[in-house]
Amino acid sequence: MAQFTYEQEVLLEAQRFQRSLQKKSSIVKRTSKKIQSKINNKVPEKIHRVVTESIKRMIELALTSSNYIHPIEVETKWTFEEREIQVHERLEQYKKTAMLEGAGTGAGGIFLGMADFPLLLSIKMKFLFDTARIYGYDVEKYEERMYLLHIFMLAFSSDEKRSEVLRTVINWEEEKLSWREVDWKTLQLEYRDTIDLVKMLQLIPGFGAIVGAVANRRLLDQLGDTAIQMYRLRLLSK
Repeated sequence: MAQFTYEQEVLLEAQRFQRSLQKKSSIVKRTSKKIQSKINNKVPEKIHRVVTESIKRMIELALTSSNYIHPIEVETKWTFEEREIQVHERLEQYKKTAMLEGAGTGAGGIFLGMADFPLLLSIKMKFLFDTARIYGYDVEKYEERMYLLHIFMLAFSSDEKRSEVLRTVINWEEEKLSWREVDWKTLQLEYRDTIDLVKMLQLIPGFGAIVGAVANRRLLDQLGDTAIQMYRLRLLSK
């Protein structure tokens, strides 16, 4: 029986992941989405403004500044497997940071809970920038930053939007030539509406500490898996 190489194995995994994204969400997730939408309508407008402004600022920083770029060790001689080891180690570090941040802000109730949104966004973007660099891409380039934003959108898109974003990410070499603007309003709505129902429980004093830690770890897992699978498809499907 023929042995698969590491690259062949992870490419098959990425292809399965791609197919899973093309399916409808489970009934549980769709029901949660409906409940989330109802809750969003009852959440104070002040909180919605925090989320909206946080995402708008995140996009502006991601596209125009070096705020998410910090020194990391990247060796050009690394094999693909070695690069993935580095990405997974980086993801674990960011998950621990997100859990501590979520527990700390969750313990403070609604006001500190509101602070969690921009802080968690920053952690997510730093992870994405690190991941791109480890896989060998130059995040100083505008199109690479746009690619990262689309991975972010893919990770937190609704069923209605996911297929469109997936098509853009999969065909990025062609699509990037026409992408010059970001619809940040759509992005913030998709992100806000797909934040798990449990995140709103983080605003409850005391109980929110446990919820914040668990929710932040799960959201980093979701983003990390999406980023890894998309870079596998991008690099290994050539």
